[in-house]
Amino acid sequence: MPLRSYRRFLAVLIEFLPLAITYARDRRRFLLFGSSRSVSSAQRHERAETLLQSLLTLGPTFIKLGQMLSTRPDILPPEYVTEFSKLQDRVPPADWDDARDVLEDELGPVEERFSDFDTDAISGASLGQVYYAEIGGDSVAVKVRRPGVEDLVRADLRVLRWILPILLYFVDDARSFSLETLADEFDQTIRQEMDYEREARMLTEIRGNFAGDESVRIPPVVESHSTSRVLTMEYIEGTKISDVDELDRLEVDRTQLAETLERAYFQMIVEDGVYHADPHPGNLAVQDDGTLVFYDFGMSGRVDSFLQEKIIDFYMAVAEQDIDAILDALIEMGTLSPEVDRQVMADVMELAIADARGEDIEQYRVQQIIQSVEDTIYEFPLRLPENLALVLRVATVVEGVAVTLDPDFDFISVATDFLREEGYLEESARQFVTDRVDEVRDAGRSAVRVPPKLETTLDRIERDDFYVRADIEDSDNLLDILATRLILGMIAASGLVSTSVLYSLSTVRATLLAALVTAVSLFALYRSFRKRRSIRAKPQFTRNQMRKREETAESEPPSIGADGPIDEGEAKVAEEDRWT
Repeated sequence: MPLRSYRRFLAVLIEFLPLAITYARDRRRFLLFGSSRSVSSAQRHERAETLLQSLLTLGPTFIKLGQMLSTRPDILPPEYVTEFSKLQDRVPPADWDDARDVLEDELGPVEERFSDFDTDAISGASLGQVYYAEIGGDSVAVKVRRPGVEDLVRADLRVLRWILPILLYFVDDARSFSLETLADEFDQTIRQEMDYEREARMLTEIRGNFAGDESVRIPPVVESHSTSRVLTMEYIEGTKISDVDELDRLEVDRTQLAETLERAYFQMIVEDGVYHADPHPGNLAVQDDGTLVFYDFGMSGRVDSFLQEKIIDFYMAVAEQDIDAILDALIEMGTLSPEVDRQVMADVMELAIADARGEDIEQYRVQQIIQSVEDTIYEFPLRLPENLALVLRVATVVEGVAVTLDPDFDFISVATDFLREEGYLEESARQFVTDRVDEVRDAGRSAVRVPPKLETTLDRIERDDFYVRADIEDSDNLLDILATRLILGMIAASGLVSTSVLYSLSTVRATLLAALVTAVSLFALYRSFRKRRSIRAKPQFTRNQMRKREETAESEPPSIGADGPIDEGEAKVAEEDRWT
């Protein structure tokens, strides 16, 4: 294993070295010295495409890393998030003979355990692949872990730990913390995704939560043919949810289907606390009667009660356009720093809501609110909690799928109806009344306490015994910058006067000395204005446009995902941001 890790480290280093040199030159133009370079949005897009190809070249672990990074706008700028959102598992299925070895090691001879087995994989991905088979005449889908992927992933995880200190060189302190925690999260996530016993448990639990819902169908696990490396499920055919033409031919109500999808995810996240975390169109299908089918539970997560409560608060605040409540919910969830400039963020949110309403209709989409926050997160760096990052990603992808089904779909309206039907809005109203009663009681107490305190304060002012202490917080050293420029300006001004006087009354040597001091001062003053660090605040707002979709949707029936691709229609369009 160590020898393989060393070989992989060398391969990764060779693959990433050109980009690493490019990023290093952004900090110092000549690597060891020189000023920093500015990078345009177009250049970041080009680099993101190059990095994407490198991830695909390096294989399963790095493909999964790219998919995970596509949910982390707190670490990457929008251009990289957009490119990585297009990431697909472009790995051909392993040879049948190798897959057969895994099957027989886990279950025994294939001919004895299955009455029929199609050796051509119906879905191939980086960590696993899916085959069609039959057990006693019943159709099943058999998901088999890719042969040898465990050793490769272990070696790659070790390599990622080795290169982490190198990556930290290119980021600031805030994002270095995010990268370190991301390494731990990625280690846990990819190991969970390779554990088919865990996937079976999550699938069974979520399926049980929808037991009485005829609008949703989840394939049951065939436990007698499932292990940690093989997962056998009922095979359920259906039309890919993004195949709008076929759905119209089947006369499926697409608006109702979009509502079913959104309500299913609200139930999973807000009520049940366990959810399917990979809702791209390859993992969603529709039966002829309009029933929604979920595939591939390799990516799934849990939401604790605190986060559930804050998600409800967030959606209600968005529905009511309550900017302060939106910011409070995001801060309490950990999405925004408590020290963030609330006024700047309030302006961003107001613009986002205004932009999201559209020209002709009075509705707005939660996806655009979330994307605006994600773009701003990169300007106000912090660490997104792992489960929250998945929830944000799920909300964005689900909204995108819903809009594909119905371009006029009102995500917020359906969310509000769901919360009202489940009684959350009534509970919120009762809590509002309780809070107002508490405020009135506190105001009464304050009315009794304030007069004595006010009288004491006035007495101190009358005795000239009243002092005011002010602490100035200057985390960016702006006062130092101002003082430096002021001093340099005074030196340069006096130097110009001295040079003129000496030129008229003194020797050439004295004049040249004064001129040299003046020139140095002027150059230093000029350099202080050329530095990127500036007194001017530059809050940025990124207008969120609807994602451009593929003009022709894939028309083939959906395959049951192994750990399938993220649809390119999920890509968010980011117009402007900067790479620190």
